[in-house]
Order: sequence, then C-alpha cells, then structure tokens
Amino acid sequence: MPLPRTQTTFVSPIVESRRWVAGADFPPDRALLNVSQAAPAEAPPQGLRQALADAALNDVNAHLYGPVLGNGPLRQALARQMSRHYQADVKPEQVGITSGCNQAFAAAIAALCGEGDEVIIPVPWYFNHKMWLDMAGVAAVPLHVGEGMLPDPAEAEALITERTRAIVLVTPNNPCGVEYPAGLVQAFFTLARNRGLALIVDETYRDFDSRSAAPHGLFRMPDWDATLIHLYSFSKAYRLTGHRVGALAASADRLFEMEKFLDTVTICPSQLGQAGALWGIENLQDWLAGERQEILDRRLAIEEGFPVLAEMGWKLLGCGAYFAYVEHPFDQTSEEIARRLVAEASILMLPGSMFMPAGAPDGARQFRIAFANVDRAGIRTLFDRLAAFNP
Repeated sequence: MPLPRTQTTFVSPIVESRRWVAGADFPPDRALLNVSQAAPAEAPPQGLRQALADAALNDVNAHLYGPVLGNGPLRQALARQMSRHYQADVKPEQVGITSGCNQAFAAAIAALCGEGDEVIIPVPWYFNHKMWLDMAGVAAVPLHVGEGMLPDPAEAEALITERTRAIVLVTPNNPCGVEYPAGLVQAFFTLARNRGLALIVDETYRDFDSRSAAPHGLFRMPDWDATLIHLYSFSKAYRLTGHRVGALAASADRLFEMEKFLDTVTICPSQLGQAGALWGIENLQDWLAGERQEILDRRLAIEEGFPVLAEMGWKLLGCGAYFAYVEHPFDQTSEEIARRLVAEASILMLPGSMFMPAGAPDGARQFRIAFANVDRAGIRTLFDRLAAFNP
C-alpha cells in the first residue's frame, strides 16, 4: 500500500532542531545562540504595524475573500518595483501573490509536474523544496555543486531525462549564501529554454544581495515568461513572516494553472498581509536599504572574524544574504556535533546533512550558520565558542 504523502518526506529541520533545545537549561553566562533559522525575529517597523492596524479597523475588505492571485494594487506595485530592480518591463498580469514563498514554489510545481516527473535541484538544497517535491510525488534529482558552491549547467544537462520538467535555482542561495553570477543564471536559462524546461529562480533574499545593480538579465529576455518562473518573499524584506505573503512571476497561462492550486489551498492570500506588503513597497525602501546594509555588515563580520576558526581547521565555503556555509574539522558527523554544540556551547546550528540526500558524505562535514538575528558582537561570541569547542 502506498504511503500517505506526508510520510514520503522527512521532518522539517527547523522543527527537528527545536526539539534539541526544548526544555534545555542554559547557563546564565552562556545564553543560547540560535543560528538555525533564516527569519527576522523582530516586528515590522511601527509605520507598517500602524498600516496593518488601520486596515484591520477600517477596511471591511481586509476581512473578506479576495482575488486568488492577489489584490490588483499589490500586483501592480510589485510589477513596478520588479521593473525598476531588474531594468525590465514586468506586467501586473505576469505577477501573482501567494501565501508565502513556499506556497509559490508549491504552486509552480503543481502547474508543471505530474506524479513521477523530475525536477533538478542543486545540492545543498533548501529543505522545504525537497519536502514539497517528495509530497507531490515528484523526484528531486540532485545536482551537486562544485567550486564556490556553484552548480554547473553542463552537469545539469547530463541529468535531463524525458521526465524532467524544471530546474530550480536559489540566489542568493539558501543554505550556502552564495550569489549566483549573472552569467551562470543566464546559462541555466538558456539550457532550460533550449530543452523546453521551466527555470524556477527563488530570489527570496534578493533584497540583501551585495550587488547594487540587477543581479541578472532574465526579465529582459524576449518571452522570458515562457521559461522563467520567479519566486519572491515579502517576509524577509518587511519582517512579515507571520503574515505569509509571497509572490511569483510567470506567464499568464502558467498563472492560470497555478490559480487552480491556490484556490483549493488558501483561496486567497492574507488581506492584512497584502496591505502590509503594499505599504512596505510604497514607504519602506529607504528603511529596507538600511536593513540591507546591516546584513552586509554582518556578512563582512563573518568574513573578517573567520580566521579564528580557520586556524582550527574550519573552512568558509560560502557567505551571503542571511547565511554562512562552513566545513568543520572533526571526525564526528555534523549531526553528532550539532547536538553536542547545544549542550556544551549553547549553540543551535543546522548540520549540512539536513540540506543533502540521505547518506551524502559532504553533509556530514558541513553546517549552515543563519546570522540574520546575530549582530557583530553575537558573531564574535559564536566564533569564540566554536573555536573553543573540541569534541
């Protein structure tokens, strides 16, 4: 008898890691450093919270069903913002709003794939992507990254079969942090277009990219929407994680198919969340620029402080957006070390094995450090504790 869909995949690493600290007592002079999750821990700016409150009190529509693909004003504002950011012409009818970026990915897969189809996904992968592919009955075909934690289009092409429907890229990358060069993203677009595949590009962390110019030119390609499906999240930009507002850009035909999926899951995105996202686009660009600079400074703090770990044999494999991806020098596996770090160093950090196929040897050597909620002082403390740790 086939397994229920949820039993075809693993427990979310975030859920699993929380069990490691549940009920734990940490010494007063060694509080827990949580570098496990890449999500803002603070509330949105007061102006945005006020906009949410005003909508809740004064806008009747904030409590009613809305359009499945999102409200017109938000789709229009996002299309304008994307057009500026990518120096392209993105139309509102090419944009849809979803209940978080994870749902955008799920909708894209639902519109592209049938049971038994395949999607090529670079490894280390974002675990929720793998989990959804499992539950959708779609085979995740691992594309192991190479130098600089970058995937190779030629190796991806060798993995294409008659069942392949899409290639997935995440840039800036989760979990590795690396920013994919424009030429690399373009090469994957060309490969996908030439082979009749979709290219799904998840740019959840685009607002924290170190490049000031457009990170790629895909939206300037003729008929880009016949190949590209672009994913985005308002959660990181405006601290709207609990309101679940994401977005995608694709052809009108593909959005029509995704609309069927979205209508059966949430019917429409959160009205309050959409009000917050729209207010953010219209009012928080200077604030967001400051948030970006803070994250870039933390990235610099990682790079500047890492020599203390390098002396102990650690390696910095990737760094950017909210993440540093590292290799440890110990004989034990990363999962064994992760549990000991909780007990012996008050550090909660996800092992690389949580971003890899089961049994992949690289995962046993690697960790993801999510530094979105750790300032420079916290990064120094983290490195001091890791340098002192010896299993």
